[in-house]
Amino acid sequence: MSRPVWLAGTVAALAAGGAGYGAGRMGGPDPVPLFARAWAGFAAEPSAATGPVVYYQDPDGKPVYSLSPMMTEDGRLFRAVQASEDLRFDRPATEDVPGRAGPGEGDGPKKDPGRTVRYYRNPMGLPDTSPIPKKDSMGMDYIPVYAGGDPDPDPDTVTVSPGRIQRTGVRSAVVERRVVSRPVRVPGTVALDERRVTVVATRADAYVDHVEDVTTGDRVRKGQNLVSVYAPEINAAAAQLIANPGFDGARRRIRNLNVSEAVIAEMERTRTVPRAITWASPRDGLVLERRAVEGMKAAAGDTLFRIADLSQVWVLADVPERDLAGIRVGQAATVRVPGRTATGQVGMIYPQVNRETRATRIRIALPNPDGLLLPDMYADVEIATGSTEPVVAVPEGAVIETGARQAVLIEAGEGRFAPRAVEIGRRGEGYVEIRAGLRAGERVVTAANFLIDAESNLKAALASLAAPPADGEAGR
Repeated sequence: MSRPVWLAGTVAALAAGGAGYGAGRMGGPDPVPLFARAWAGFAAEPSAATGPVVYYQDPDGKPVYSLSPMMTEDGRLFRAVQASEDLRFDRPATEDVPGRAGPGEGDGPKKDPGRTVRYYRNPMGLPDTSPIPKKDSMGMDYIPVYAGGDPDPDPDTVTVSPGRIQRTGVRSAVVERRVVSRPVRVPGTVALDERRVTVVATRADAYVDHVEDVTTGDRVRKGQNLVSVYAPEINAAAAQLIANPGFDGARRRIRNLNVSEAVIAEMERTRTVPRAITWASPRDGLVLERRAVEGMKAAAGDTLFRIADLSQVWVLADVPERDLAGIRVGQAATVRVPGRTATGQVGMIYPQVNRETRATRIRIALPNPDGLLLPDMYADVEIATGSTEPVVAVPEGAVIETGARQAVLIEAGEGRFAPRAVEIGRRGEGYVEIRAGLRAGERVVTAANFLIDAESNLKAALASLAAPPADGEAGR
């Protein structure tokens, strides 16, 4: 309430009270009617709603509405909302400016004095035109269409005044080209590269004669002596080789017993058979297991040492079935273990889905020159799915999905918005790839777009009830 009205009401109330008091002292008329008339003038409504009833709202202002009269649970009638009280998107912007006339007030639509008006079109996008200014059933002014101007707008286009754009929180963003990727994060485990593991064993029954000072966890070099064994079958083959130095069958037999070329050459040079044959490490690596014990008997094929080269390891991770479509061999992968982050590539996607976990195992090869990655360590694996090439993309909030269509709202300038169907692709990091329907540089609505889309659908439905007027037709 403005200050002059409040002062006037206060003065009227005081005057009425004083008059009543004086009348009571002098035996005059009853003061109550005087006070009632003063209070009624003070509490009068400044203005009343106009236009037809468009819907009914909960009397307490709750967001509960009805198209027909209804009552609350406690028996109160819903409040009738008339056309002048309804919040609409497509009213002229003048109603957002204090002191200026809105729909149904003033002298009609504002016209450009320097241009010729062809006709006036329905403000709701209906195919209804008029040669003269007029208002629709809800009191909104028809919009002038100028000669030589733009053709009639699409019925789906919605015009929103600046005030309502601010109140409803409409925001937009520029369509850009960017890399759209959605990282897949899964747990993994460090494992040995199966191609870099070697077992030291004999191919004949033997007795361990001597074991070098090498044990589990030690690093060994290729050719370093590990164990000496006595094997009667090997000694018999060695004796045959010395007795028949030119016989290729004797040399092949002793080689088949896994005796190294260096030991065979030494026997041929000295023409003696050693009591025990020495086995050396076949590669540089880490001793993962030592089973050789001096004096033990080892059957043919028994493991004496197991050695692995840890300069390269594998990381095995299980990718859920729903994410498998985005994984490709050769994609970059980041592996994080306590205290270290390494980068590798997906080297293998195993051709089987685990029946219980519905996941597929993948393999990532990682260099491990310092040996910090050890077998069975836990790791966090992140795989960047999608292409590394930039594509047309919009924020996820810009896409309106109804199940039957996917669309965005284009900002056409001057408060105008129009829907456009799009074809979407990959998603990632808050963005959606647009494969068709948009170009880089256009602006799309990213917030409150469902409000504008609902208004656009309403206008399109109304426009479909009748054919648009022919070009040059000025009215009915």
